[in-house]
Amino acid sequence: MNSPEFRKEVGNKLKKAREKAKLTQVEVAEKAGISTNYYACVERGEVNIAAERLQQIAEVLGIKLLNI
Repeated sequence: MNSPEFRKEVGNKLKKAREKAKLTQVEVAEKAGISTNYYACVERGEVNIAAERLQQIAEVLGIKLLNI
């Protein structure tokens, strides 16, 4: 989960899910208990997000993470 390409891909998928859910970055961040700035960095693929945090965001967006 460390490569820039992977982070960017995850961020793009989160952005699409957020837009489909008709939520703003502020709304997702508030519901997930994180800062808006951090969530924006996640969408842009700038940070290596922890699995637990990613799960919180996925729950807010109503999407499932792949079980490995």
